[in-house]
Amino acid sequence: MCATVTGRPRKHRVDYYSGMTNPAPIEDVPIGGEVIRLGQFLKFAGLLDSGGDVKEAILHGAVAVNGEVDRRRGRQLQVGDIVGFDGRRVRVCP
Repeated sequence: MCATVTGRPRKHRVDYYSGMTNPAPIEDVPIGGEVIRLGQFLKFAGLLDSGGDVKEAILHGAVAVNGEVDRRRGRQLQVGDIVGFDGRRVRVCP
């Protein structure tokens, strides 16, 4: 599992899927490095098709990083971060 690669403890956060009886499984997406911007990752992971779609989804608060809504398209994601959008969850992996 990718989360153990970072070696840093994960903070406990309230998962915005916690109200669901069956939360979405987490898909691992290797990025070939350690850091990627949120907008790039959404396209790379196949969650959205275009930069325009990414911008709109982020501005409307439809994207969460580690369980918290994030409205910064340029946010730097680190290995182990989990991005949620449209009922899917994907983890950044090296």
